[in-house]
Amino acid sequence: MDDFDPRADYPLGTRRPDLVRTPSGLPLAELTLEALRGGRLAAGDMRATDETLLRQAAVAGARGRTQLAENLARAASLTAVPDDVILEIYTALRPHRSTAAELEAWAERLATDYGAPRVAAFVREAKAAYVERGLLATAKATR
Repeated sequence: MDDFDPRADYPLGTRRPDLVRTPSGLPLAELTLEALRGGRLAAGDMRATDETLLRQAAVAGARGRTQLAENLARAASLTAVPDDVILEIYTALRPHRSTAAELEAWAERLATDYGAPRVAAFVREAKAAYVERGLLATAKATR
């Protein structure tokens, strides 16, 4: 990641605004209320990019906040997943909504279709916890 130093460059928006861009490539300085009112910003411009989330993960890791770093790294990989798919996965992860096979299918899809192996591993961890706690659906007919 370029010349980014997670210990010295935090907070990014203050110390390294040149590293913060919207998904469409706009620099942080262009995210203003005036630009929003003028219609120069789209809803997608308010999203974090995978690069920014990975930098934030590096900051958290450099400060010993490993769980936060892992969560931010997972969030970075979710930027490639469409919103409707994220909502489907969220629903699938609710207790008694999915079978073990369905959760495994989601994990495989995340890993192969969206290049999100960290999130796939998280879904597999959830599946294992659901097996242990009896939180899996038994069949589609029970829903």
